[in-house]
Amino acid sequence: MSGVPDNDRVAPKPFLIEQDGDGFRLVLRETRYNSQHYPIITATRVGEPFSTAAAARTYAKAHLGAMPGEFATK
Repeated sequence: MSGVPDNDRVAPKPFLIEQDGDGFRLVLRETRYNSQHYPIITATRVGEPFSTAAAARTYAKAHLGAMPGEFATK
């Protein structure tokens, strides 16, 4: 190791919107780091499926304090 910071390990956006057979699901991702600064991500599904991605975003903004730019889609 050269002591140079690893810039490839960017923390993922905290809100993930996934599409499945039932609609769109909102996933809350929490990132923490171990002693070697390796990211450990815990993902938790939130609530019931939404009919649209916009509805999932609106729910996250209203109930979870999400800000623009904190969303990723899959």
